[in-house]
Amino acid sequence: MSKADNKAADQAAAMAQYKEILREVLDSRPSGTRQRLATALGKNRSFVSQIASPQYSTPVPARHLDTIFDICHFPPVVRDQFMEAYARAHPVRLASPGTGVRMRRHTVLLPDLGEPARNEKLDMLVADFVRKLVKIMNE
Repeated sequence: MSKADNKAADQAAAMAQYKEILREVLDSRPSGTRQRLATALGKNRSFVSQIASPQYSTPVPARHLDTIFDICHFPPVVRDQFMEAYARAHPVRLASPGTGVRMRRHTVLLPDLGEPARNEKLDMLVADFVRKLVKIMNE
């Protein structure tokens, strides 16, 4: 096996790994999360199924990563594992300039509404508001 073949095999294995992580996170979230993710990405549910299944070769576009993390609420350790596998699978995508708006993390303290479902709805509203605000500012 040549070096190029080994590199391609390593990248395919890394892609399968990050897709498996995404699938596990999605499976652990409440029903409707896949649809909310599809809506936030401007895609249909089948796209979400493809990017979350190691059986499909459809990669996760780098521009969708922040939205995926916001909607799916990755635990920090799992997010780090995902990003490590993503970087191995697509070393150029994360390093390419001009792939989208550079983002930074900002923590907002919100009240605890006493129910996980209500808290998640509030989190989604705030994240959606910020995405729309940034979109308007960039027009």
